[in-house]
Amino acid sequence: MLHKLLTILFIWSQTFSAVYAVNSVRIKDIVSFEGVRSNQLVGYGLVVGLNGTGDSINAIPYTKESLAGMLERLGVNVRDSDGNIMLAGKNIAAVMVTATMPAFARHGTNIDVSVSALGDAKDLRGGTLLVTPLLGADGDV
Repeated sequence: MLHKLLTILFIWSQTFSAVYAVNSVRIKDIVSFEGVRSNQLVGYGLVVGLNGTGDSINAIPYTKESLAGMLERLGVNVRDSDGNIMLAGKNIAAVMVTATMPAFARHGTNIDVSVSALGDAKDLRGGTLLVTPLLGADGDV
């Protein structure tokens, strides 16, 4: 009698597990959470160290102003006695940085970014993107 009962329980459990395995679905595959989506981020920055392939600093005013502002925040005086910015060269470029942050990204998650020149830079390869704050559409990160 006990053997018969165990056999029936075994058959029932195998049938249940087979049905479960065939019809198994992950919750994340069939639902979506309201308000959960990836976030488009955008920022303005500077790429330095371009070995002559960057913006023409005197022809692109926002590159010149951005570099002057950054250097002045670091305590470097780049203005002459008349207040004119004394910078020249083609080793820096003003850029737009865009990225998509995944919906469930945590603090410290690595994300891929795209860096695009705004001025007349010929090539950004070999340059270093300086720290660039990225903002979402609502102005927050």
